[in-house]
Amino acid sequence: MKVAIIGIGYVGAVSAACLARDGHEVIAVDVNPTKVKAILSGQAPIIEPNLPEVTAEAVAAGRLRATEDVATAVAETDMCLICVGTPSTQAGSLELNYVLRVAEQIGAALKKRKGHYSVVVRSTILPGTMDGMVIPALEAASGMKAGKGFGIGYYPEFLREGSAIKDYDDPGLIVFGARDDATFERLSSLQESTSDRVQRVEMRTAEGIKYFCNAWHALKISFANEVGNICKAHGVNGVEVMEALVSDTRLNVSKAYMRPGFAYGGSCLPKDLRALRYAARQLNVPTPVLDGTGLANDVQIDQAFQLVTRVKNVNRRVSFLGVSFKPDTDDLRESPHVVLAERLLGKGYDIAIYDANVRMSRLTGANLAYILDLLPHISRMLREDLDQVLAFSDTIIVGHSKLLKGVDPAKLEGKTIIDLAGLPLEWRERKDYYGICW
Repeated sequence: MKVAIIGIGYVGAVSAACLARDGHEVIAVDVNPTKVKAILSGQAPIIEPNLPEVTAEAVAAGRLRATEDVATAVAETDMCLICVGTPSTQAGSLELNYVLRVAEQIGAALKKRKGHYSVVVRSTILPGTMDGMVIPALEAASGMKAGKGFGIGYYPEFLREGSAIKDYDDPGLIVFGARDDATFERLSSLQESTSDRVQRVEMRTAEGIKYFCNAWHALKISFANEVGNICKAHGVNGVEVMEALVSDTRLNVSKAYMRPGFAYGGSCLPKDLRALRYAARQLNVPTPVLDGTGLANDVQIDQAFQLVTRVKNVNRRVSFLGVSFKPDTDDLRESPHVVLAERLLGKGYDIAIYDANVRMSRLTGANLAYILDLLPHISRMLREDLDQVLAFSDTIIVGHSKLLKGVDPAKLEGKTIIDLAGLPLEWRERKDYYGICW
């Protein structure tokens, strides 16, 4: 097929590369010229395992190219997947300007195009957004009716940063909210190897599935952390408690995320939880569990803050190992490690950061804007040498356990370890070791 991917963020970059790898002709579209140039030169515009190789091969094979022009992409393809961001507003609602602007551009391009075209949204949007905002924008700009003049659908993504290509190739859930059969068939052709898992649902249902999956993930993380905190206070191993709990696959469903640890973050769970709560408030629907989930996450960050500030550090220096919201990504958006660093900085702490994936020169778009707004001086804290950061202070905050792989615990004798990631047993036996909830 000939497919346009509009928005080259995490979802768009991975989708474009994988579709091209699988033999489709793909045009990636983004307003950011840096991302477009990266694709054109065969480089991945984001940090993601295996994506550089897949992108380079697809571009070299002539199946993946990029442009800043939506009209060109629509004119030369049969279907587009809208993958632009839907960030939070200050009130907690979704910022839909990017989606609506793209919808208007696509609608205008459809006026000049002959033949049936399918417009599919992958961006995370609340139930009713397609019917209430996106489709009207497309119809107004094109002069056509959705489902007749052009195909329409919603195809939620469930790609985790750090394992996105693996999730793309072996998805746990495939949902198509296609309103017309032609669009459904086109979407199905993109998932031929896993077509037996496809669930075709109403468009509003598809929108809701994405949100409630993310709300469930956020709830599971906070629940496990609360279990860990309570268990720790009673001298019980919270990890063992949760491992036993999730072994019951009949009632407790899944062990994904069900492990005590640090707070959640990233570009999905925080904003999607806020948006769901905001939408419910507008309808006067109480959401005590969702409210509590956000509060529990804030409490978990405060737990880490208290662990650090209770350490008697004379020079008030701390070293961070890992600051992105999870390993194998450079995404700093709403990272709890960044929030913790910002709080410590406000209390007068001197901070050094080592994260193998985070380089200021490579940050772009919303990721760069977020970190410059919350922690504008981060460039002065980042170091590219692990040994330098380990030597910087007597208090080491471990955000990503893999960054200590190969480091001899004896080398850090006399230093305090604040473990937010779950280090191996040889680290936990140290007298100067403090775990977040174990």
